[in-house]
Amino acid sequence: MTYKVTFLPMNITVEVDPEKFPHQEDGQPGSILDIALGNNISLQHNCGGKCACTTCHVIVKEGMENLSKMEEDEEDRLDTAEGLTLHSRLGCQAVVSGDVVVEIPPSGRGGFVAPSH
Repeated sequence: MTYKVTFLPMNITVEVDPEKFPHQEDGQPGSILDIALGNNISLQHNCGGKCACTTCHVIVKEGMENLSKMEEDEEDRLDTAEGLTLHSRLGCQAVVSGDVVVEIPPSGRGGFVAPSH
């Protein structure tokens, strides 16, 4: 069964086939980071997706129930993230199992600037 992951502010939606994980070697297989990198979407990950920094911090706009449960290591690390919200996750740790919409904050975009309207 496939599902969709939408990345904001780029407004890019990718169809995900969980049979094809991992896409990359960074982050948990099937994580938001894995899906982003496997689809050429820039998401910073200075530690290589090892839950040792917060550069892959994302804000979940929809589908929080379709992400893996947050482990204590991720919770502790997120406490230091810039722009932390109640819907924050680390892209390297949040494994996707259904449709999700995530926003990549400016600090994680790697130079991407959303077009102004």
